[in-house]
Amino acid sequence: MAYANVVVAAGFLIFRRVSSEVQYLLLQTSYGEHHWTPPKGHVDPGEDEMQTAYRETKEEAGLDVEQLNLIKNFKKELKYDVQGKPKKVIYWLSELKDPNTPVTLSDEHQSYKWLKLEDAVQFAKYPEMRKVLKDADNYIQKFIIKN
Repeated sequence: MAYANVVVAAGFLIFRRVSSEVQYLLLQTSYGEHHWTPPKGHVDPGEDEMQTAYRETKEEAGLDVEQLNLIKNFKKELKYDVQGKPKKVIYWLSELKDPNTPVTLSDEHQSYKWLKLEDAVQFAKYPEMRKVLKDADNYIQKFIIKN
């Protein structure tokens, strides 16, 4: 597996707080298996991964940098093969500042849901994504929510 041939993508695992419930944003793809995923996309030439995450979130969910609160200490990298080619996806955790902000989908996605952890894990098809969701929830409970 040559590193130079790795496809790199980046995005945000976005959460919001509604009353005392933490909910995660998952988008359902319009293509392939119609799987559910956080907003993410391929890094374009001249972009760094963080720029890609913000651009893709704006394109796929209609959410701007000003509407998100980046959680700088939470970053996860997933590595897996897609159609026989290595891929790396980087996710940062980000909170939607106003939980009532509308999501606006691009044509790459056909639906979205705000889901509590248990439901998000059920919608996430891949074990790696399930682990990222659980790790994020543990981080949020430990470092962000002050009870």
